[in-house]
Amino acid sequence: MLSVLSNPSVINGLLAALVAGLFTGIGGFTIFLKKRYTKDNINLMLNIAAGVMLAASFFALLVPSMNEILKLGDDVHVSSFWYCLAVFFGVALVWLLNDLLPHEHNNMGHHGPMFSLKKAWLFIIAILLHKLPEGLAVGVAYGAENLVNPTSLVLGIALHNIPEGLTMAISLVGAGQSKLKAALTACVIGFLQPLGALLGLLLIGVGPFLIPFAMAVAGGTLLFVVINEILPETYGYKQTEKSAFAVFSGFIVMTYLFMVLE
Repeated sequence: MLSVLSNPSVINGLLAALVAGLFTGIGGFTIFLKKRYTKDNINLMLNIAAGVMLAASFFALLVPSMNEILKLGDDVHVSSFWYCLAVFFGVALVWLLNDLLPHEHNNMGHHGPMFSLKKAWLFIIAILLHKLPEGLAVGVAYGAENLVNPTSLVLGIALHNIPEGLTMAISLVGAGQSKLKAALTACVIGFLQPLGALLGLLLIGVGPFLIPFAMAVAGGTLLFVVINEILPETYGYKQTEKSAFAVFSGFIVMTYLFMVLE
């Protein structure tokens, strides 16, 4: 275990996950920037974050892993099957966690006494479920540095963490907590991201041959987070054109950044 933790890639991966997690706290402290955040404000940020995460998951994990897995065998049908199975496993893993752990989706409208404290924490648990697969993706990306530049993925997750931290803080303020306590709680939740990164790095350490499959699994977990957890929250608000524009904007900006950073 100590030898694994002394590996530069492991150290860099854990530090990167910690930095990305800190952006959850930054998002929490943005609650002090405005007296009131409306649902429009939150939806706009979450949709941009969803586009960013989609681009990051595809270009930093899913596409590179597809290319590598196709190189592993002569039969494209077999290689494609194993790739799709790995992506599905990532989706199923987070889906199972979602079903097993009690949590609640956010339906806040704006600042105000709209949440019970129990309901606020159930919503925070839902965000907590995101942190482990996001950290896992960072760890896997740093374990596969020879295949992909992990910087763009970390940047995408960090940007995504800002609106998540803000929504956590708003839910706690709505349940009667002070702004400072709510922001600090968002910081603490963000610190769980390195735990997911450590799991990803240890998975990679089992054998280098697992790297492209681990990337596909991590990509699947991020797809589930975006499609099942983020987008349904915002598209239910009946402003689909504005939501779609925000998603596309986030995707395009992240695509540009990925190409530049590569």
